[in-house]
Amino acid sequence: MSAKEFSYNGPSHAAAQLRHLTIRQLRSLAALSAKGSVTAASGHLGLTQPAVTQQLRQLQDLAGLPLVQRTGDGMLLTEAGKEVLALAERVEAAIMDCQGALDLLAGRTGGTVHLGAVSTAKYFVPHAIAAFTKRYPKIEIRLTIGNREEIREAMHGYDLDFAVMGRPPADVSVDVRQLGRNPHIIVARKGHWLEKDSGLSLTDLVHETFLTREPGSGTRTLMEGMFQKSDLEPVIGMEMSSNETIKQAVIAGLGIAFISAHTVAHELAEGRLIVLDVAGLPIVRQWYVIRRSDKVLLPPAQAMFDFLGSEGSNYLPDVPEFGER
Repeated sequence: MSAKEFSYNGPSHAAAQLRHLTIRQLRSLAALSAKGSVTAASGHLGLTQPAVTQQLRQLQDLAGLPLVQRTGDGMLLTEAGKEVLALAERVEAAIMDCQGALDLLAGRTGGTVHLGAVSTAKYFVPHAIAAFTKRYPKIEIRLTIGNREEIREAMHGYDLDFAVMGRPPADVSVDVRQLGRNPHIIVARKGHWLEKDSGLSLTDLVHETFLTREPGSGTRTLMEGMFQKSDLEPVIGMEMSSNETIKQAVIAGLGIAFISAHTVAHELAEGRLIVLDVAGLPIVRQWYVIRRSDKVLLPPAQAMFDFLGSEGSNYLPDVPEFGER
């Protein structure tokens, strides 16, 4: 495709005609953004290259601004193009929502709920899902697990109906339901040399090896903030992307860990892990159910959102009673 095919003659009253755009035009822009070339976009859409070029040219004329620019890395979207792409994502999400509503009304399905959860929440979210599906057996639940950064990024789109996480993202307008307390503690293996000590300070732990989650994890961020407030720096032994791996490594004696009490409830009950008595701990945060403010929830998703907001705390793991700090 030549630059001439995307020539731009300046703003005009055509910008006011954006309401006349078509789904095919938006999908052509989305395919170009994803694939990087008209050739690849046409193959993805099952259209000819001239057809895709025509759709993009018409969309640009309607927008009244250049939407695409050629670079050494392929065809990239301009800032105006990114705005139109965001519109395309919202339109596709609305189409999917409408299809779900029509299927629900026609009795073809009970509906689908797309739920995201940070990895620490996987210790109770499946139990809540099980209780919900017993009440609404025709509703399909799709669960996406990731660390805080991954779920925060997912909240920027419209694929997730809502998510279970700790601190709500600051860069997305959201509606929030509080779910319950989330205490964070420091655990060690049974028989650790500090097991019987009380009133420990963080200074007493500066020579201990900490096993921790990867950067981007909410637990990792909380731990780093805790040490920074005391002008201390923990010794990091290993970074792990799994709470399960951290627990097993602590049990094996490879180090200690700052972790949500909900992830180690069973190990504490069984005596395989112990809680170190450290001043200032536990740090208690909250679990929340969060959805984008502009995300329209269909009845199945709204039912589950309400269920988690009102009854989700019943499925939090039993942990020792901690006072809030």
